[in-house]
Amino acid sequence: MTDAQHPAPEHFILHISDTHFVGGGDLLHGRVDSDANLKRLFEDFAETQARPEAIVFTGDLADTGDADAYQRLRAIVEPAAAAIGAQVIWVMGNHDTRTPFRRELLDSDAGEQSVDLVHDVNGLRIIALDSTVPGEHHGEISEEQYAWLADVLATPAPHGTLIALHHPPVPSLLPAFSFVELRGQDRFAEAIRGTDVRAVLGGHLHFNTFSEIGGVPVSVASATCYTQDLNVKPGSMRGRDGAQGFNLVHLYGDRVMHTVVPIGEFSTVYEVTAEQLRSWTGLSLEEVGSEMAKTAEPVPA
Repeated sequence: MTDAQHPAPEHFILHISDTHFVGGGDLLHGRVDSDANLKRLFEDFAETQARPEAIVFTGDLADTGDADAYQRLRAIVEPAAAAIGAQVIWVMGNHDTRTPFRRELLDSDAGEQSVDLVHDVNGLRIIALDSTVPGEHHGEISEEQYAWLADVLATPAPHGTLIALHHPPVPSLLPAFSFVELRGQDRFAEAIRGTDVRAVLGGHLHFNTFSEIGGVPVSVASATCYTQDLNVKPGSMRGRDGAQGFNLVHLYGDRVMHTVVPIGEFSTVYEVTAEQLRSWTGLSLEEVGSEMAKTAEPVPA
């Protein structure tokens, strides 16, 4: 084992998307328990004892914009965030409705105005950009919003900027799904090129994907409710109750790293304690393999 080549990250963010909480606590599409999935995420994450500085939710927080869905979401998220000392950043999605979103999550009475906010996270600037068009699936950013964004980005932040929006500026992998894209992506590229924007965080697609725009990396988190199955016949689409997950975002001085973490319980192959890992320092590859084999879970008969 060798010493680490990189210092500790400067910033650590949780990126979660598409919770789709249903009004009345009903199951999404009659079978997906969105509330339980998010609770499971925080229960599992608590075991890591990791301390992210912020939790960014990139939209579609409620499935149909119901006030009680936002209330239940907030009741789950805020205590979990407080326990780890993380700031919560909410971003609008096309399934959300601005007035209850503002009232229940932001304690604001600003009504149907675009929800564009700037958050400071220990020197890292995170911009929540509202890409929604009320009543539509696709996303757009108005010229008024671009003017506001240009004004914000005119002054660089100490540690750079992340932009979080629901509709990611990426090509559609499912041609039948192209009608839900962010429109005017060339305009978005122009707006961020040459600025201090270090990454763009998005959701909406219900699957993980990674791209770049305007020289900036784009990371799309999957969903905590259900996901899109990409192994489908041309022209079709299929949602599945599986492969849900969230992303870890680590920012170093010269890079941003995005890591996908699945939600759920899976069979254990081996498990190594911190004490065992420390004791393996200096062992050869063969010796580490031998020690690891001792921790392997027995295969059921």
